[in-house]
Amino acid sequence: MRIVLRQGFVVLLVVGACGSTGPAALDGGSGGAGPGGRGGGGSTGGSDSGAATGGASGGASDPSGGASGMAGGSRTGGSPGGSGAGGVGRGGAGGGVMPTTGGSGPSSGGCTRDQLRSGIETYFKALAAKDASMLPTASGVKFTENGKPAKLGEDGLWKNPGLVKYHQSALDTEICTSATQAVIPEGNTDLPMALRLKHVDGKLMEIETIVVRPGDYQVSGSSFASNPAAIIAANTTVKWEEPVPADQRPTRADLTAWIDKYYKQFPAGVCKTVPDCKRLENGGGNFKCSDGASCSTSSSGGGSLALKPRLEIGDAETGIGVGFTMFMGNTDMHMFKMKGGEIYAVHAVLGAASSSGWE
Repeated sequence: MRIVLRQGFVVLLVVGACGSTGPAALDGGSGGAGPGGRGGGGSTGGSDSGAATGGASGGASDPSGGASGMAGGSRTGGSPGGSGAGGVGRGGAGGGVMPTTGGSGPSSGGCTRDQLRSGIETYFKALAAKDASMLPTASGVKFTENGKPAKLGEDGLWKNPGLVKYHQSALDTEICTSATQAVIPEGNTDLPMALRLKHVDGKLMEIETIVVRPGDYQVSGSSFASNPAAIIAANTTVKWEEPVPADQRPTRADLTAWIDKYYKQFPAGVCKTVPDCKRLENGGGNFKCSDGASCSTSSSGGGSLALKPRLEIGDAETGIGVGFTMFMGNTDMHMFKMKGGEIYAVHAVLGAASSSGWE
């Protein structure tokens, strides 16, 4: 019997003496609630504001507040911008405790879904043009690629980018932050990419990227191949940016609590996944979310391979949640889709790094 580590799972395989082990990967567990209560999504176009309650344990929240708008469709195609942008609802900002770890704390001033979406489109346009002056950056903006501070417009992917081929995003108006999984060429090679943009007073203050080149994702000395085409193809069934019906829509607190438990109680924090939920790592893997995993009934305590969540993002409108952590020498962004309290997909972008650069 051999233990095979996968991102988010521990799988037991019975193999012969010469058998080989598969990719290693872990995922984190979850404790009951995320860090601090958050207001959930209000009704589209509403103007209510809610006060969320919740202490360090993030136990309770009042989901009556929160900005909420109509999300756009999936962004596919060969040009930045993709297709299908929805309208914007302008509900009150959700109350509660804002996350202060991972470089993305409270913003001084609100933001809308359209503003966050526009920031993503502008970033990819500027990247393709190799022109960082197109970006509305704040004084002192911080930019990293694979955990290393870099010079915006000159270093890393900025040297030889192509037009973005696909992207899916979570828009968190409560902390004015977006998180995106994308497929983008570097020269002639399509690469998985993660992008986090933090806005303060309408300016970009934080830009975090994970760009996964061949050989970048390694665990215990073994590297695992990416499959960018699978990232694009998965949207046919997952429909990442399709708005969740109101009666099945999670609150922001639901989303951050799920990823918090997932990380902190790994591998026993993989809860509420539907039978056909598929998990991809840089597009590779394509195994069931529940493989080698379990769901602990405990709301606290670390799992045997617990991971530390650095930042958690929730988009109640589309049911997309995102978490950032470090995993066995890789900086890691997880994105999942929740509807009706269940998880329909989990995708991870992971690249070799000694740190995230945002601790």
